[in-house]
Amino acid sequence: MPAPEDIPQIFQTTGRRLTSQRRLLLEVLTECHDHLDAETIYDLAKRRDPNISLATVYRTLKVLKAEGIVQERLLEPDGQKHHYEMAANAHYHFTCLECGQVIEFESALIEQACHELAERLKLDVAHARVNLDGHCADCTQLAPMSEDGP
Repeated sequence: MPAPEDIPQIFQTTGRRLTSQRRLLLEVLTECHDHLDAETIYDLAKRRDPNISLATVYRTLKVLKAEGIVQERLLEPDGQKHHYEMAANAHYHFTCLECGQVIEFESALIEQACHELAERLKLDVAHARVNLDGHCADCTQLAPMSEDGP
């Protein structure tokens, strides 16, 4: 995860400009700790800069993702909506099928599995994406129990 003070250097190294619009989107993503889709990022940015366009948001997200500053996640069970967050240390996501709540978690077991796989197959695992779906503690009481289990 790049530190905020390293971001200008990342852009300079790659020959890209850190424009005011890119700075604005970085501020929006940094200040909001939720998993935002592009339209929500656009809405939040437009409050500060009415001239920003949705196309600029999409282009900027693509650049930020390519530079490893932002991570893209598919958090909904249907995998249709992309969400974005600032790159962070390894963590994973659980999405409640009932209320849509996204819970971030860490797991030494997943890290261990990546390490073992890398050792056994001589791989370089850059990162793991794990998205679990189910029912959160609040919704578990409301959801019918599945006979199949997880």
